[in-house]
Parts: sequence; C-alpha cells; structure tokens
Amino acid sequence: MTNRINLKDADSGSVIAMDVEDDTLMEEIIESAASFWNKDPGAYVVRSGDRILRGSTTFGESLIASWDQLELIPDPEGG
Repeated sequence: MTNRINLKDADSGSVIAMDVEDDTLMEEIIESAASFWNKDPGAYVVRSGDRILRGSTTFGESLIASWDQLELIPDPEGG
C-alpha cells in the first residue's frame, strides 16, 4: 500500500512529501531525503514525535499513519 508522509528537515525547516510503501525501510527514506537536501545520509535519522526510527525499521513496522509528519534530524549518537 502506498502512503504519503511529510518529512521536515530539522536544519532548514523545509518540508517534502514522499510516497512510501509499507515495506520501505527508514534507511531508504533517509537516503532519499538526504540526497534531496544534499546531506550525508549516515549522519541523520528519522524522528516521529519523541521516537527515533532506525534505518532497519520498515514504514509498516513503525506504526506511522499516512500523512504523518516526520523529521530528519542529526543522529544523536553521531554518524
């Protein structure tokens, strides 16, 4: 199933809309957004509220709803 999410760049405040499947890995979302914003994908993670979504988690496993806004943030553990 295709889901649409909004992903916000925490550094600039810019927001992009992305279509993702239930089996899309967070790593793929990070790579796509990092490429769009010319960032190093290894230095960022996705956050939903107060939860950090690791790269090996799929969209379906994350329990995020379509149209939720996620945030691309610098990896708090370093990257």
